[in-house]
Amino acid sequence: MATSEPIQENLAMDYSQPSKPRVLLGASGSVAAMKFEILCLCFSEWADVRAVATASSLHFIDKSSLPSDIVLYPNDDEWSTWKKIGDEVLHIELCKWAYIMVIAPLSTNTMAMIAGGLCDNLLTCIMRVWDYSKPLFVALAMNTLMWNNPFTEHHLQTINQLGIILIPQVTKRLACGDHRNGAMAETSQIYTSVRLAWKTQPHVQAVHLWFLLVITAHLGCSV
Repeated sequence: MATSEPIQENLAMDYSQPSKPRVLLGASGSVAAMKFEILCLCFSEWADVRAVATASSLHFIDKSSLPSDIVLYPNDDEWSTWKKIGDEVLHIELCKWAYIMVIAPLSTNTMAMIAGGLCDNLLTCIMRVWDYSKPLFVALAMNTLMWNNPFTEHHLQTINQLGIILIPQVTKRLACGDHRNGAMAETSQIYTSVRLAWKTQPHVQAVHLWFLLVITAHLGCSV
């Protein structure tokens, strides 16, 4: 089971040179968050992992199934860990600690918040202070009608401008029962994509361009 207490112990970040990559996994509110524990398990075999979950994502995540060595930070920790001037600020510390960040699933709502610079929970606060010279991956999960909405293309353009690497969604049976495009990529694809980018550093921008070409071709727009 993932660690959730005591909070102050969890804030004790180890900034020494690690033997493994430090990966921060994030989950936002989508039924695809049911796969978050599988994603955590995949990454924990390769990297030092910490996890962040929005309040809505916790409706779908079985915390008892997460690997025991992974610290899971719910949204409330953002507000309860800071007491006075000089105390560590959770979203700042997590941003400093991580070498890579992966948000899977990324919901329509959280994507819109990131694109608009909004930050009213732990996950979006991390995004607001993220150092975009470090790799940041997102795996979208949304209904096809949301995907086809004009706002989505606008938000994706902003995501691309920030240098965020988009792992394209797939066609399969959605939560509504329709068999259409919009489902989150398989956890194995997400894991493989991140490892590929890490192995090819300092050529992450080339990997980002490849994903950009894939998604723009899917949208039918030009780079």
